[in-house]
Amino acid sequence: YEDLKEDTVFHVKRIVEFLDSLITQGRDSNEVIENIINLCKFEKMKDLEVNKSGYIDNITKKKNFFRKGKVGDWINYFSPSMIEKLSKIIEEKLSGSGLSFKVHS
Repeated sequence: YEDLKEDTVFHVKRIVEFLDSLITQGRDSNEVIENIINLCKFEKMKDLEVNKSGYIDNITKKKNFFRKGKVGDWINYFSPSMIEKLSKIIEEKLSGSGLSFKVHS
């Protein structure tokens, strides 16, 4: 999320490339990217009815799924030991992928 907020166009292009999608055939690729960015904005996603009703895991209501949309806010919900454990898991899972996750502390 943090990387997407920092450089949205770059990361949307990476997602399109990763999916090996040819969605831009016959259309301006910048138009497609702008449409994707507009549809994926935090407020737009948060306001979709499908994200407001029902439950995620039979316990957590979907209306509670989106918090503030603030970069780095997740860290306020983790203890230092949880952050350390998560950092190790992320490093292991992303190893060799070319992807990274910045832990802001």
